[in-house]
Amino acid sequence: MSFTVGDHSARHLRRIIRAYLNLWSLDELVDAAELALTELLANVVRHVPDRRCALLLLRLPWGVRVEVTDEWHQLPATPAPAEPYRLEEGGRGLLLVEAVADRWGVVPLSPRGKTVWFECEAKEPAHV
Repeated sequence: MSFTVGDHSARHLRRIIRAYLNLWSLDELVDAAELALTELLANVVRHVPDRRCALLLLRLPWGVRVEVTDEWHQLPATPAPAEPYRLEEGGRGLLLVEAVADRWGVVPLSPRGKTVWFECEAKEPAHV
């Protein structure tokens, strides 16, 4: 699904991801997937000039994979450990993704753009 995101888009997309995870009996992944998705969408809102992106939600035998693709050339910086005394509002989103997802990464696209993805694993395999 492709769209332009705004400041309140994450709320609506969290409902969608929650509905799919519940349908797929992956309720245990809802909190982590919602938080990680919110952070990826916040990065689109903050850094992609036209705020256009595509969202792909994939059911995996062991959990879920979520991909957010945009056409902005700039790749996200690899998160560094947060310093407790820093008061900046931004800059910790990918640290949160790293904390709640089992895996995440960035795939540069040619000639421009990227896909930022994460995967969350269920304790027990999903019944496909």
